[in-house]
Amino acid sequence: MVDRIQREVKERGLRQGIEEEIIYSVTTTPWGSSPTDITVKAYDVDDDLTDVSSTVLSGSASANGDVISLPTLKSLTAGKLYRVEVKFTSGSQIFECFFEVEAER
Repeated sequence: MVDRIQREVKERGLRQGIEEEIIYSVTTTPWGSSPTDITVKAYDVDDDLTDVSSTVLSGSASANGDVISLPTLKSLTAGKLYRVEVKFTSGSQIFECFFEVEAER
């Protein structure tokens, strides 16, 4: 049986300027190692969790050991809160973690 692990990453209160383009990374060690089958989605929290992945994510995710490098997060709207969800497989288990980013001018 797998212990319940908090799904939100440890880093909280992330802020990103609207002109910045940042590649975030997630270390999967708390959930499992050697992640595969990675999918990343971004949602506009202020708009009923509307999927905005095609607008604010560019590129694809990749893994090196237990670290997933996410697609570039960019083209954010000032004052909006975004939720980024990272889903991956480790062994025979599927996990999903998330973090939130506030866009600022």
